[in-house]
Amino acid sequence: MSDVLFTAHATAKGGRKGHVKSDTGQIDHDLVMPTDDTDKEGTNPEELFASGYSACFDGALNLVATKQKKEIESSVTADVSFMKDSSDNGFKIGVTLNVEVNGVSQEDAEELVRKAHEFCPYSKATRGNVDVKLNTKAV
Repeated sequence: MSDVLFTAHATAKGGRKGHVKSDTGQIDHDLVMPTDDTDKEGTNPEELFASGYSACFDGALNLVATKQKKEIESSVTADVSFMKDSSDNGFKIGVTLNVEVNGVSQEDAEELVRKAHEFCPYSKATRGNVDVKLNTKAV
């Protein structure tokens, strides 16, 4: 394994209808299945993954832009979908990253987003395993 910079810890109990808590206590949530007919409030693994992926991708995008000496402002919304997987009758996730980039042309924004997708640790982790669609909009 490479040189570890830090390690985050979280523990889930009860699966998709249980509870998840990080060691720091910053994450401490009941889990609910959005497709269940229930009044119970909580989050789900896809929402937590979308939060992490969008933050990581935005950081990668800004680093790529800085290295290219481009000043941008950006926002990334990750849409993480829970889907049926017809290949094994199980389930899978798919991701759409909706990226808004201010300060560059549409062409430059698309290039920065492509390079961020090559660099982002979440993108590297999902590559070849999860379908990821990039929607880029220069604003």
